[in-house]
Order: sequence, then structure tokens, then C-alpha cells
Amino acid sequence: MFDLSRLGAWGDLPFFSDDLPAIAERVGTDILPPPKLTFRALELCPPDQTKVVIIGQDPYHTPGKADGLAFSIPTDFRGRLDSLGNIFKEIADDIGAERSETDLTDWANQGVLLLNTALTVPPGRPKAHAKIGWTKLVNQVLDHLNAAPRAFLLWGGPAGTFAKPLAAHHLIHTSAHPSPLSVHRGFFGSRPFSKVNQWLIDRGQEPIHWADP
Repeated sequence: MFDLSRLGAWGDLPFFSDDLPAIAERVGTDILPPPKLTFRALELCPPDQTKVVIIGQDPYHTPGKADGLAFSIPTDFRGRLDSLGNIFKEIADDIGAERSETDLTDWANQGVLLLNTALTVPPGRPKAHAKIGWTKLVNQVLDHLNAAPRAFLLWGGPAGTFAKPLAAHHLIHTSAHPSPLSVHRGFFGSRPFSKVNQWLIDRGQEPIHWADP
């Protein structure tokens, strides 16, 4: 069901042999994003190229909206942007740059791992797969990345629970989720994009180009 051939070094995580078979049997094939896109975040961002990690919640549950990267939406999607639209507003307020391209593949190609705490969702049933074992993968990914300093943006309560095991040498920035339901509780004004870029610059690394590619 799932194609693991493009995982690269991530494929060595024990999750894929120990846990994924049972999850695959449980979720079936009617899931979002489609099985071929489930692990796209890992495929596009190998461990040795990961500079920034953004943790979301579960994928969009509207067909055609989830593309395997947390918060990203295919360019041809014509529905509401919700969380992503609020992210764009914070980019404008934070760094004075415009972002209208909804496909965030360019972020992934710069070393931004866009990982949800659950990697699948049934159509129309938000959070239905939040407790079926995907967090084991997220924990293993973060453990694998823990040795070298990286920037972590943890948006929302579920994402924030992953902060505790992270080493002190990381930049760890937590805030409310950019969802319309919580964005005014601390996401707007949190300035995550400038903080990450300044941290990268201070470490002699290239900042992320958050604006339109």
C-alpha cells in the first residue's frame, strides 16, 4: 500500500518494520493524503539536510487539499486556506514578505521538514487517526534529529508535547496553532519566521526563503 522506496535514510527507522504494517491494515486505502503522498515530507527532507522542523497536527480532511507536507496545499486547490492563510499573514507581519504560493515544496527543498503528528486522516473525519500509532514515527524522527542543533516550530497543543525530549542546543519555538479557532491565542505576533532565520544566520547557515519562490 505505502511506497517506502523513496524514504532514503529515514527508511532505517524501526517504525517502518515494527509499526507501519499494523497501521496500514487499520487505515485502509481511503485516506488523505493518498498513500503515495503519505511520507512525502520525509522523502523531500532527508535527515542530513533538515535545518528546520515544523510540526502540525493531522492532514487536511478535505479531498484534494492534503499533499503530504504539513500545512501545504496543492496550487490548483480552490477551497479555503484556513491555517495556511493565517501563516501567510504572519509571514507578512513578521518579515514583510508576501507569500501566496500554497504549495510549500520550496520550503521542504530548503531543509524545512513539514511533519504532522498524524500522517493520515479519513475524508471528512478530522483527528480520526490521531491515536493509532503515528506518534511513534514522529518520536523516532525527532530522536534521530536530536543530536545536531536545529530549529523547531511547534504549533498547537499536540505539537507542543514533543518539545520536552528535545535537546537544549535547538531553537524551540512553541505557539498556538494557526487555525482560525486558535490563531489569536498566540500565533499572530509570535514572529517564528524571523526568529528561525536569525538563529540560522547566527550559526552561519543560510536563512529560509519563506516568501514566494
